[in-house]
Amino acid sequence: MKKLPKMILLYIKSNIMKVFVVLASYGIFFIVFSLYSLPAEAVAYAAFLTSVFIVIVAAVNFIFFYKKHMTLTRLKKSIAISDFSFEHTLNLIEMDYQELIRALNEDRKKLASSKDAAYYDMIEYYTIWVHQIKTPISAMRLLLQSEPSEINGELGEQLFRIEQYVEMVLQYLRMQNMSNDLLIKRNSLDEIVKQAVKKYSKIFIRKKIRLNYEELNYQVLTDEKWLSFVIEQLLSNALKYTNKGSISIYMDKDLPDTLVIEDSGIGIEASDLPRVFEKGYTGFNGRLDQKSTGIGLYLCKRLLDKLSHTIKIESEAGKGTKVKIGLGTAKIAGE
Repeated sequence: MKKLPKMILLYIKSNIMKVFVVLASYGIFFIVFSLYSLPAEAVAYAAFLTSVFIVIVAAVNFIFFYKKHMTLTRLKKSIAISDFSFEHTLNLIEMDYQELIRALNEDRKKLASSKDAAYYDMIEYYTIWVHQIKTPISAMRLLLQSEPSEINGELGEQLFRIEQYVEMVLQYLRMQNMSNDLLIKRNSLDEIVKQAVKKYSKIFIRKKIRLNYEELNYQVLTDEKWLSFVIEQLLSNALKYTNKGSISIYMDKDLPDTLVIEDSGIGIEASDLPRVFEKGYTGFNGRLDQKSTGIGLYLCKRLLDKLSHTIKIESEAGKGTKVKIGLGTAKIAGE
């Protein structure tokens, strides 16, 4: 009801020409009656009946105007997700506008369908490519392992990095339809973290990075595969930017249900911290040594959001980084 005065004002503005015609008609009406010197009572009575008739017509017309406005308002909210139909009209101009909008809507649906088809073709192609590239990678790894040497060890490490980037591409593609691939249940956080540490054990040894690991003794309600991927990405980042010192993994004593991965690496500039989770953002360190893709932390944030977990980074340039994963915020029931 608060909008009614505004709607009446808009209605009058949209019919300003009709208002002008009515007022002009009243003027002609009174001029003619005055020229013929008709009784004032007769003039007033005729004016009253005419006014009542005009008000009734205007009120009915306003009701149709208001209903049409509400219909169009509802259409605006649903136009992107469903088909729509207009109310029947006898107004030729309105019919032309309706036909124009229908034609535009058909073009929109065709364009959206074409874009969706192109997108799914691209997803299918890259998914096939990722699976195909794994075969030569596995073959190369077998060849390198068949003749152990220092050079082959270095090549094996670079091949491991290639595998990680391929895995990142695969998870990025899968993330688009992640809800179809979720298996939420209680998992041992120790087992998930230890698997990730084992995967990077050779890099720990080669770089002589000490691992400080405290038993976590925590059961987390999550999807094991996706959380494992996140922890692997965070460990990869910690190892990438830590040349000496240690990496510590423990449960935060001050914050309940919070896993901490702390390193003594080069840290993150304070100006970069607010943007580290943005897609493609590499920051000062990434631009300095060209190691960062700007995708890893973005994926971690997106995946943890979907799992109803949280992630926070505390860091100081030259003094290391703490990544805190909040695991107690899942608002979903376990199996």
